Amino acid sequence: MEHKRKLVTKNDPKSPISEQYRTIRTNIQFSSVDEEIRTIMVTSSGPGEGKSTTTANLAVVFAQQGKRVLLVDADLRKPTVHYTFNLMNTSGLTSVLTNQMTLMESVKAIDMKNLFILPSGPIPPNPSELLGSKAMDYFMKAALEEFDIILFDTPPVLAVTDAQILSNKCQGTILVAGSGKAEKDQLVKTKELLVAAQGKLLGVVLNNKKMKESQHYYYYGTN
Repeated sequence: MEHKRKLVTKNDPKSPISEQYRTIRTNIQFSSVDEEIRTIMVTSSGPGEGKSTTTANLAVVFAQQGKRVLLVDADLRKPTVHYTFNLMNTSGLTSVLTNQMTLMESVKAIDMKNLFILPSGPIPPNPSELLGSKAMDYFMKAALEEFDIILFDTPPVLAVTDAQILSNKCQGTILVAGSGKAEKDQLVKTKELLVAAQGKLLGVVLNNKKMKESQHYYYYGTN
């Protein structure tokens, strides 16, 4: 079973794409003057726009900077983070939220300094309720005591309400738009839903933009 995604920032840190991820990291750090952004949610308007790959590579570049990073798979309906890092998904976020395991019992260390992974765990029947629960608030507090940066991979905004719920709990949200795939009206609707949920949209990553040299290119700009 081979679902491993490209971790270009880990496998080829000197590539132009890796540099673009570092630019996104810098922009995130400069996006708030009065408070350090430590909880960040990454989402998209629809499926297949590259949010999980973007989340994983952002987690890597933050860890490369020396930050103690926790990448959380909060897509409790269609989790993929464990594939990216070749991990088992027998326990994870849902195990913590249902008090079956503690946070640190569920966190997985990988072969990279400073980066830790929390898979989704078993798929629950009630993802939205779990993410909106007080247990999730306790989880956020506990995670912030252990890690410098917490990145959440979430479902697409227009598919289910999970991302809206989590955006309200995170300090910032990054929206990934697949080049040639994301429709303008869908992006506008996504922004409206995130704003309605009182989420703070940090910016948009245009993913998979083809350049003249046929290389992938990533752009980060303000909304």
